[in-house]
Amino acid sequence: MRFEHIVGQSDSQERLRLMVQQDRLPHALLLLGPEGSGQLALAVATAQYLLCNDRSQNDACGICTNCRKTEQLIHPDLHFSFPTVGTKAVSDQFMKDWRSGFAHNPYLNANQWLQHIGAENRQGNITKEECVAIIKKLSFKTFEADAKVMILWLPEYLAKEGNRLLKIIEEPPPDTFFILVAQSAEKILNTILSRCQLIKIPPLTDQDILKGIQNKYPNLNEQAEVIVHLSNGNFNAALSLAKEQGTTYNTIFLDWMRKTYKGNGIDLVKWSDEFSRLGRENQKHYLLYGLHFLRELTVLMASGDTENIRLPKDDNQAAIKLSKILNLDQIDLAIALFNTCYQHIERNANPKILMTNAGIRLHQIMRKKQPDFQATT
Repeated sequence: MRFEHIVGQSDSQERLRLMVQQDRLPHALLLLGPEGSGQLALAVATAQYLLCNDRSQNDACGICTNCRKTEQLIHPDLHFSFPTVGTKAVSDQFMKDWRSGFAHNPYLNANQWLQHIGAENRQGNITKEECVAIIKKLSFKTFEADAKVMILWLPEYLAKEGNRLLKIIEEPPPDTFFILVAQSAEKILNTILSRCQLIKIPPLTDQDILKGIQNKYPNLNEQAEVIVHLSNGNFNAALSLAKEQGTTYNTIFLDWMRKTYKGNGIDLVKWSDEFSRLGRENQKHYLLYGLHFLRELTVLMASGDTENIRLPKDDNQAAIKLSKILNLDQIDLAIALFNTCYQHIERNANPKILMTNAGIRLHQIMRKKQPDFQATT
């Protein structure tokens, strides 16, 4: 992957290019940013730029032998480590899946990756055996390039096993570079963090998301703006939403809000039964829309600004009416409930049971105040 293929992040790209050009690339670099901001894509582009035989000021050439092999993730001096499943699993056992997963979506998240390798409900981890394999493969001399690179995706999954890598991260063999790609610094060992130079990768801007989505899905039209708002700087989420174009999450959400406010048990069970047939990705997108709506409602209630709500036009009016019914404490409770439901859906919870229970809980939250929601929406 070259820098030209990355969505946005122009400042981070320039910083990484200059590090390579000026021979200032640290032996241990940590790219830290939220999901969907492009850290993994930046890491691979940096590795290709470093290994390229004929790089320009702006990018790798894309045609030399090193570039061609790097773009296919088969270069012998480019190594990857990532979460796997199995008590003694190592990344090399999953490289075919890794190449296909990255080629399909360089912005994928941990759950997508683990489902791609058939993890189901098993937890991902980076094992002791993987740490030993990293040390062993980096002890060899370079095969074809002047340097070798280890991209360690999601070091949060290392846990205490990361202590095995401290020495090689601090004192790697000559011309050896670690690029760690992470989302949560709090879950990484402090001993690893202290040995890395940190570059923070910000969420993507709305303009970058819009441009990237329109390049990939040129026929989105008016849905593109909704997707941009829902993705909230996460290009992975934007890609996932774009695949389901035509689905009206706002209609489903407002219908559920009305039913939960009324609290009719039969209606809630029927709605949950229909929800269970949507498929897991659509269920997640529905919950994402609900979270987005509630967060925009919070902004509206805090600021009173009705002109700049990041919602479709029709939903603006629904948000304005709801702001007269609910208070901020109720919205906070509803957001926490939606976050919990999203996490359970990701872990393959029974959606009918989950959303029936959630509907009851949301009814209890909303009924802390008594105006007639049906009449005002």
